[in-house]
Amino acid sequence: MGKWEKLRQKILVSGADADVRFDDICHLLRRHGFRERIKGSHHIFTMPGVDEILNLQPKGGGAKAYQVAQVRDLILKHRLGDRSDD
Repeated sequence: MGKWEKLRQKILVSGADADVRFDDICHLLRRHGFRERIKGSHHIFTMPGVDEILNLQPKGGGAKAYQVAQVRDLILKHRLGDRSDD
């Protein structure tokens, strides 16, 4: 299991929301095909075929727990990463 699959699994386990690095979650979303637009501290992620728009902001070096939960819900809803991307 590669680094990004481990991160994906960590995100899918809801108890680890406060321990996810912001840069890692952004990189994971880009790896899954999301486009990133940055406006100030807001990192806005969109993807063709996905109606939801993710608006993430860092908290120190980490991701905000509720935003990690939003990413988890999106991964599960759209079955992102069901195949290996490594």
